[in-house]
Parts: sequence; C-alpha cells; structure tokens
Amino acid sequence: MPGQRSKSDKHHGAGAGAGEKQLRRDPYEVLGVSRNSTDQEIKTAYRKMALKYHPDKNANDPKAADMFKEVTFSYNILSDPDKRHQYDSAGFEAVESDNQDLELDLSSLGAVNTMFAALFSKLGVPIKTTVSATVLEEALNGVVTKRPLPLGHYISKRVEKQCAHFYSVTITEEEARAGFVCRVQSSDKSKFKLLYFDQEDNGGLSLALQEDSAKTGKITSAGMYFLGFPVYRLDQTMNSKAAAKDPDTSFFRKLDGFQPCELTELKAGTHVFAVYGDNFFKSANYTIEALCAAPFSEEKENLRNIEAQILSKRAEISKFEAEYREVLAQFSEMTSRYAHEMQAIDELLKNRNEIHASYTIAPLKRSASRSRSKSSSKEAKEDGPSKEKRSTRDRPKKKKWYNLHLRVDKRKAC
Repeated sequence: MPGQRSKSDKHHGAGAGAGEKQLRRDPYEVLGVSRNSTDQEIKTAYRKMALKYHPDKNANDPKAADMFKEVTFSYNILSDPDKRHQYDSAGFEAVESDNQDLELDLSSLGAVNTMFAALFSKLGVPIKTTVSATVLEEALNGVVTKRPLPLGHYISKRVEKQCAHFYSVTITEEEARAGFVCRVQSSDKSKFKLLYFDQEDNGGLSLALQEDSAKTGKITSAGMYFLGFPVYRLDQTMNSKAAAKDPDTSFFRKLDGFQPCELTELKAGTHVFAVYGDNFFKSANYTIEALCAAPFSEEKENLRNIEAQILSKRAEISKFEAEYREVLAQFSEMTSRYAHEMQAIDELLKNRNEIHASYTIAPLKRSASRSRSKSSSKEAKEDGPSKEKRSTRDRPKKKKWYNLHLRVDKRKAC
C-alpha cells in the first residue's frame, strides 16, 4: 500500500513550501513482514529492529532515532487487531494516529519523565513499557548469568528496576509431553515482566514471549502455560483504553484482549526464562517457580473448559452488543419523547386554565381572608411593642440572692 501523509507531515509540508513531501511508509514494509504474518512474526521483527535502532545504542544518530520512532509507530498499528484491520481496510486515515500508545523504555527516560509516567500510571492511565535495550542486548550477546531453576522448586529474589534475573529450566521428553508451567508472583504487588527467550546458534538469547504482571487479588502475578493445547492470555490494557472512552464500551470490549498465546508446548531440553523489574522507582520482590503439569491433570482440563466458555461468552457478548445498542437507542428516544410530551401536556393545561379565566366581566377583587390576614398582621406589629412593655411592667420582680430577709433576735447577744 502506498504511503500516506499524516497530519503533522501535511503541516510540515505546508510550512516548508517547496520542500520535499514526507510520506508514511507501509507498516508491513517498515517491519519487513508480509500482510499475512502472524502476531508472533510481527512481534519478533519489531524487537529486532527496535533493538537495532534504539536511542541507547545510537545516541548521536538522528536517522536511527527517526527509524526507531517509525518502527514503534508501525508496531503499534500491527500489534492491535482492531487497528491492523482498520489499516488493512482504509489505510492511515482509519487509524487514530494521534492517539497511538507507545511502549516506553523506562531506562531511557529522565527522572522527571519517569515521575510523570508513574503519576499517570497511579491515576489509572494504561502505560505500556518495554524491556530495556541494555538487557536485550546483553542477552543477545550471551553475556547474562543464568541461575538453574529445578522443576518443582521455587526461588524468591529481588530484582532492581529495569534489570533482569535469568533462569534456566531443563525438562525431559516425558515432562514436555505432560506440560510445563512457569509462574511468578509478588506479595508486595511489584510490577514485573516474565520473559521467555529463544536460544540462537551463536549462544545468544532473543526475546520470544513476554507476560506483564497483573493484579490478582492481593498479589501481582504472571504465568506461561505450555500444556499442549491453545492457552489464552488477557491483555488488560485494551480494556483500560475502552473504559476511558465509555463504560458500556468497556463492558463489551472486556474480552477483546483474550488472545491465544504464541507457543503451546516446549520441546525437551534447556529453556531460559527471566524476571524483569518493571517498577518505576524501586526494585521488585518476586517468587518464581517451574512446574511439570503431570500432577495437575484436573486443573489442566478445567482450564481448557473455562477458556472454551470464555470464547463462547465473547461471541455471545458480541451479538448482545448489537441488540443492546438498538434497545438503548430506542430507550433514549422514548425518554426524550416522554419529557417532550410531559412538557406539551403541562402547556396545554395551562392554556386551558387561562381560557377558562378569561370568561368574566367582573373586576378582580382581593379575597377577604387575604385582607383580614393583612390587617391582623398590621395590628400585631403595632401592638407588639406596647404589649411587651406591659408584660415587663406587670412581671413580678425576682429577688436577688443577696436580698435575703434575715430575722435577728435582739434579746440575745451574739
């Protein structure tokens, strides 16, 4: 698809006069992927290009900075199913380009910008963050330290903000067939990311999967479930954006972020996971555990059934939304008509009363009761001060405590 100019490009072009027109490139072309690429292929392409053009690695290269912005902008369109569909249908004009959500690398922000990002996050504004380019580069170069994490065990640690702890987990053929689960939780509600890395031929590690922590009760947690069948993840940020626009939209879009995970199973061998500290200012406390799913056969079946019900419910809600919107429109119309009809009736009755009142030749007189009430009120005002004077004159004087009548017997000496 040919590139189209954005609003900012049009404004720049108008100010430049005869300057060269800047065109936005096709997001698929920017990321180097085809139109039928999967979400995982798009994500992998984005991470490689973002790492290549990241400002941390190209501090004095304005072209790299522009390329990084273009890569991020393209990924923000193609990573959102709704925006990707809108773009495929009608190009940039159908995409809300001015409201794109950027993934922030907190390690590259200054103290002031980090403080503002933390404040907006506290206020409920969904802020996407990305893994530090330094961490990804060290992993890609194979210079990270990996701690062994045995199956059926857990490890509790504290990771500094925008840093990562790497863990290696080894599973057998039998354990791979039974299924594997890696979970992380934080009792003090720290923000973190659970990462899974593919191992490159040169010994380096490339980021393949990422799960952001979410509040579940009194803790924050994240997990990856490789159970041999499609398992789903829920992207909370999609619902947060919908809630900011309209409560009804928030309800009907609540399950839009329920998307299948890219990997459903792991092969036998050694796999690398990491816990990334995603707090704005402080380190993150966490507990990580690796489990074979063999002892959890009942939970495995329950998960499959409940996620099937959620998918069915999402389809029902999609149909229900159309019915709800139609009824709501009718209700709004009826409510508006109700108020209009009530006002019309009151106006007609008022006009009727005025017509009735016009059938008279007698002059309008004040009512006797009204005149009596007025005269009585005048008399009350005139008599008020004199009555008060009389009442104070007639009132018996109270004896003071020191006006005591004492009898003294003069015959007896004191």
